[in-house]
Amino acid sequence: MVAGSRAKPLLSRTLHILLRRSVTSPRLLEPYARATPPPSRSQSRTASSSGKGDPPPPPPPSASMDSPIKVVSHIGGGGGAIDAGKSARKPLSLWPGMYHSPVTNALWEARSSIFERMMDAGATAGGQQQQQQPQTELLTKTPAQSRTSIVYKFATDDILREQYRDPWNEVRIGKLLEDLDALAGTIAVKHCSDEDSTTRPLLLVTASVDKMVLKKPLRVDTDLKIAGAVTYVGRSSIDIQIEVTQVDQDIDMPSDPIALTANFTFVARDSITGKSAPVNRLSPETEREKQLFGEREARDKLRKRKREQKGVLENGIDKLHAEAERLNALLAEGRVFSDLPALADRNSILLKDTRLENSLICQPQQRNLHGRIFGGFLMHRAFELAFSTAYAFVGQRPCFLEVDHVDFLKPVDVGDFLRFKSCVLYTQLDSPEQPLVNVEVVAHVTRPELRRSEVSNTFHFTFTVSFDALKNGLKIRHVVPSTEEEARRILERMDAEGLFD
Repeated sequence: MVAGSRAKPLLSRTLHILLRRSVTSPRLLEPYARATPPPSRSQSRTASSSGKGDPPPPPPPSASMDSPIKVVSHIGGGGGAIDAGKSARKPLSLWPGMYHSPVTNALWEARSSIFERMMDAGATAGGQQQQQQPQTELLTKTPAQSRTSIVYKFATDDILREQYRDPWNEVRIGKLLEDLDALAGTIAVKHCSDEDSTTRPLLLVTASVDKMVLKKPLRVDTDLKIAGAVTYVGRSSIDIQIEVTQVDQDIDMPSDPIALTANFTFVARDSITGKSAPVNRLSPETEREKQLFGEREARDKLRKRKREQKGVLENGIDKLHAEAERLNALLAEGRVFSDLPALADRNSILLKDTRLENSLICQPQQRNLHGRIFGGFLMHRAFELAFSTAYAFVGQRPCFLEVDHVDFLKPVDVGDFLRFKSCVLYTQLDSPEQPLVNVEVVAHVTRPELRRSEVSNTFHFTFTVSFDALKNGLKIRHVVPSTEEEARRILERMDAEGLFD
């Protein structure tokens, strides 16, 4: 007992000394991101932001030269990704929040000058603000011009590693989602920039995330890299593909370093009128870039065709009958639960019994560069709730597989009362080695004063369980709807996934 009581004060003093050192020592606090390949080990840098095709790295910059982009893994007294010396140049509403990860802060700081041009270049000699004009001539850019990457030095940066570690010593997926959204936004800004300070910058917002697939677990003790570029552009939309790579160093046989792929779609708006605005053209150069461009172009045409056909009945009465049959098939077991619960299938569960919910007031620290709530933060919170929903449903720690689809329907503002509602929408039990659990999360902006609630975002995630759990006899239950509205949501999602093709 005496030894234990003496150990606690000693541990507290040790932590206190370490924290003081981490605040005062710039070497502990200032890893870097560069616009070049990763630096040598002698340079203690944590992350790097690079553009393919950039000139070779210059010698280490002196104090008078431009500094590389800093990724601060711990915010101390004198550190931080936001330069407080610029506070007089831009209003508080343009500052990003302080909640975000060091990588997200570094990416935002790297592109913050784009959003300050309106104030810097728009001022006349008399101090009056003049109206900047929209971009009149579109440029043609290559994917290489927007290519950007970030390297996480998990192997050497203890503080960064601790910020991203989950309870199972893997990378926190929710926190990584924030960085992926921030990286995609930076790539979109680089593509849309015309390098002309006399034109007003576009407002770029995340429209959707499609098929973010995790191919292998992400280790938190091994360096990790995220990189991406523009793959396709429409009139006012931009498609971006991001890859997360991590090399397995503990195995003899080389494996595919790609651990995760993600596809983001951004839309451009005029920053004054709010109307859709045209974006720069894209000219793919390599065979891989041309292949991605063709795939996304075909997908865009299919999406437009489906939108045009929406609400139009094909084959008339036959289609109505087919839809009614599918709905009745889904609702049949649900009616047994309602009418004859004692006879219901014990291997099934009603959708409404899988629901979870949480709510929050959106804080200023969670805002993005536009003063609205950061889309990456919303994905982070939705993922945490989806993971908890799958955990409670399965009874074992679930394994994340993919983000099927995310829609950003309405912006979320600081001060909004936001409610996240989740449920297990359906399960796929065809493969006994890998049963699938599809979780839906819907975000609602609730306004009690107006007695109104609107859907701002929808998220769909897919989880599975470990093979060891299945080997020990774990059974996944079948989810059935009890209302027609629930059945329609299931059919809509299954159609989107092509399960009825």
